[in-house]
Amino acid sequence: MIEIKDLLARFDHLLLSKESKLESVKNIISEIIGVNIKKEEIKIKNNIIYLNIKPIYKNEIFLKKDKIFSKFQESFGTKIPQNIK
Repeated sequence: MIEIKDLLARFDHLLLSKESKLESVKNIISEIIGVNIKKEEIKIKNNIIYLNIKPIYKNEIFLKKDKIFSKFQESFGTKIPQNIK
């Protein structure tokens, strides 16, 4: 018998609002690189994350990209962002 939580898990990516996605991205990046990023500096469009931050922070993010995307996988499940720019 299928449980309700299993059925709802299929629609989990639809339930995440834009604000919660931005908050999750902000928290994950801040946790990994150790720099606080404002939600206003993050934009998600066409499943790509755009960051309006200093280049030195972007370099740190690109160096730790694999670790960041593994955290995205845990947080977002199947509907993870494709890239960070």
